[in-house]
Amino acid sequence: QVQLVESGGGLVQAGESLRLSCVCSGNIFNTNAMGWYRQAPGKQRELVASITRGGSTNYTDSVKGRFTISRSNADNTVYLQMNSLKPEDTAVYYCNAAPPIPRIYSGGRYYYNYWGQGTQVTVSS
Repeated sequence: QVQLVESGGGLVQAGESLRLSCVCSGNIFNTNAMGWYRQAPGKQRELVASITRGGSTNYTDSVKGRFTISRSNADNTVYLQMNSLKPEDTAVYYCNAAPPIPRIYSGGRYYYNYWGQGTQVTVSS
């Protein structure tokens, strides 16, 4: 089974916080690193934060100091704590391996470029 289930998005005002969660199947989670990506309307998907199995993190400049990525290796879950949200953070947020795995074999079939449904984050000014 291949699974990426994101949750926790919503509509908030600028300056408020949200915490996103992503439950992953082991065949994705047990890669070296996991990441949170986002895609705003009319823009390409971008990686905003990543975390290795050992806990080392990286952030894109626009979210440094505001977002914190974490993971629970016990239950295959990745989190993104987002504070001081800005209208420009509005996007659909996805989690996936970092970089994404182009082909996954599970249950007798291949999954190509697998992504979950994402969770919408909308920040009003």
